[in-house]
Amino acid sequence: MSTTYEIISKVIKERRSIFPASYIKKEIPVEVIDQILETANYAPTHKLTQPWRFTVIRKAGLAKLGEELGRLYKDLVPSHQFLQKKYDSFAEKTSQSDCIISINMAVSGKIPEWEELAAVSCAVQNMALTAESLNVGAYWSSPPLIESLSDFLGLKENEKCIGLFYMGYHNETPWAPNRTPMADKVRWIED
Repeated sequence: MSTTYEIISKVIKERRSIFPASYIKKEIPVEVIDQILETANYAPTHKLTQPWRFTVIRKAGLAKLGEELGRLYKDLVPSHQFLQKKYDSFAEKTSQSDCIISINMAVSGKIPEWEELAAVSCAVQNMALTAESLNVGAYWSSPPLIESLSDFLGLKENEKCIGLFYMGYHNETPWAPNRTPMADKVRWIED
């Protein structure tokens, strides 16, 4: 039988960003989405502000999100920088996904905003690890357009969207991570 450390270490080391192009047409049950979201609620949070907020977008909502991202791109990007391929990618990515969760942050004003962002990031890591453990592919995307999604998402004045968490089942073969040795990133002070 595996130890808790072995199980957790395996899930952490096998977690990968799986992009919408790899998703298959298979619905993620609401119960699985709930499991993924529930683990977000156990992220560390300074002064218990629990700043993570999420909007689950599924079914017809995916096409609406794709249309909104396309509209924002067309409205906000200067014509000389407009790329048809980029514009088309919004509808394509949203249609390939079974579920997209907007990653939102409530700014409490009680602590520095970077601490709220760190807490939300920890919540999303919990979601990514849970998704991996449930064989759901996922990745966090933060296109510049997310700053303009507040109305579409119905966010409150103190909330902001900081990313989109794309999810879908997939048939990707696991691959080795591209990481340099940890020893190259750690210094020890012992005396």
